[in-house]
Amino acid sequence: MKQLKIPAVFMRGGTSNAIVLHERDLPRDRAQWDEIFLAAIGSPDPYGRQLDGMGGGISSLSKVCIVGAPTRPDADIDYTFAQVQVKEAKVDYSGNCGNMSSAMGPFAVDEGLLKASGKEALVRVHNTNTKKIIHARFALDEGMSAVDGDLEIPGVSGTGSPVKLEFREPGGATTGKLLPTGNVVDTLDVPGVGKIRASLVDAANACCFLNAADLGLTGTEMPEALDASTDLLAKLGKIRIAASIAMGIGKDAADAAQKRVVPFVGFVSGPQDAPSLSGDTIKGDTVDLTGRMLSNGQPHRALPLTVSLCMAVAARIEGSLVHAVTRPVTDTEAPIRIAMPSGILVVGATVQKINGAWHAEQGAFFRTQRRMFDGFVYVRASRVPGLVAARGGKLKAA
Repeated sequence: MKQLKIPAVFMRGGTSNAIVLHERDLPRDRAQWDEIFLAAIGSPDPYGRQLDGMGGGISSLSKVCIVGAPTRPDADIDYTFAQVQVKEAKVDYSGNCGNMSSAMGPFAVDEGLLKASGKEALVRVHNTNTKKIIHARFALDEGMSAVDGDLEIPGVSGTGSPVKLEFREPGGATTGKLLPTGNVVDTLDVPGVGKIRASLVDAANACCFLNAADLGLTGTEMPEALDASTDLLAKLGKIRIAASIAMGIGKDAADAAQKRVVPFVGFVSGPQDAPSLSGDTIKGDTVDLTGRMLSNGQPHRALPLTVSLCMAVAARIEGSLVHAVTRPVTDTEAPIRIAMPSGILVVGATVQKINGAWHAEQGAFFRTQRRMFDGFVYVRASRVPGLVAARGGKLKAA
């Protein structure tokens, strides 16, 4: 059986990898996208390794990004994010990937989708998943996005040229409200778990934040230990479903269980000494907050970037569980240093209370990115029998 070949770029954005595709090279019928993405990434794979595709066996390495012409006047490109499940035949479009967002501006410039000159480029990215605008600012090197630089980010070896991401008006990205329930703290009544306090916040992506102590944890547990604790993962999964229903994301438990990306669920604790994946100790006096999160049911080795933004926003909302454990500051505009398994993330968040309601103006952070190869990704034609590839790799109906 023949294979279909689709023009593709493989990129790293922050601590994630993804296949990046032009929307023009995909079928107009988006119902056909899922099987293409599953086949390209190598899902579903009961072994969890995705050896027959481009995925890496964990959520941060099982992603597809689609870039097309802008559909809003305040954007330069449209960007759609697809989270491909590893062991299930499912593609989720309900949330955004902040890490891969850092690669979208450079991709657009390097692919000639817009002209850029001088020393720096600004690309206005419209994320179609959340309907939010992200400003990506990055250095240029002979008209192309710069790669070499001095920025080191936790979880990625070496250094690179920084990409500054500014998430404009990030509140309500999933639900339409920064605080979907109207409360800074809710008490969830979780079947099989009982009552537990949670701060349900929606900025860049919807999140459910818990206090580590309420779970009987220190907050410094490493991903391997969390992975081995099946009872804890099951408990967090049940809490996530209850949070989804409370936030209006899932209509009921069955619907919430199908929406695997959002809300993210995790726990926070105060600044404290903690281990890191590099073997170094993170000193408590160098951070403001400690966080651990799950992504698609798996303990994240760093923090999803949109989640770190949401966590920083929550840290500035007085009375939230995140605010309660964050180091007190006099300057509420100061960046927040978050300790996570791969090191320390520094996130800026501008949050104000206007007419009695909390409002997130923006969140910002720096990432690095790199194009690693380009050419074609091959998909078994038997996986998408209704399509054939025309000259240049563009897919069309058979």
